[in-house]
Amino acid sequence: MLLRPLALLIALGLLAACTSKAPAPLPAPAKAAATATPLPAHLRELSGSLLDVPAGGDVELALLVIDERNRPQRLLGNITLSGNGATLRFSLRFNPESFPPGARVELRGRVSRSAQLILRLPPLRIQSATSQALGELRFESAP
Repeated sequence: MLLRPLALLIALGLLAACTSKAPAPLPAPAKAAATATPLPAHLRELSGSLLDVPAGGDVELALLVIDERNRPQRLLGNITLSGNGATLRFSLRFNPESFPPGARVELRGRVSRSAQLILRLPPLRIQSATSQALGELRFESAP
């Protein structure tokens, strides 16, 4: 006799579970949010646009500590991009804790094609270890 009320209770529970509404589907993420990765809290970034990068050009940007003789001493961050003939957006991330206080830090860049240097970015001094929008940067002919 105990079995019959228990079976009835289980059957009612299953029936109630089947009649509940299905959960609403999650909204699709926005396309821009899906392509951009958020910046981790412990990093900073330099961002901007590179102008006049020829299609097929290999772009290298580096954030470097420079000594008094104008020589690179340490790499703080770098990225490599491929030119497409149009304005090229960049975002170079770095750790602000590795940014030496009082040292000269510069953003340097170059464009090569078939392993030959064709353009260079005039060195751009970076004063502080904060995220910065550098705007539009233009390469010049390499010597």
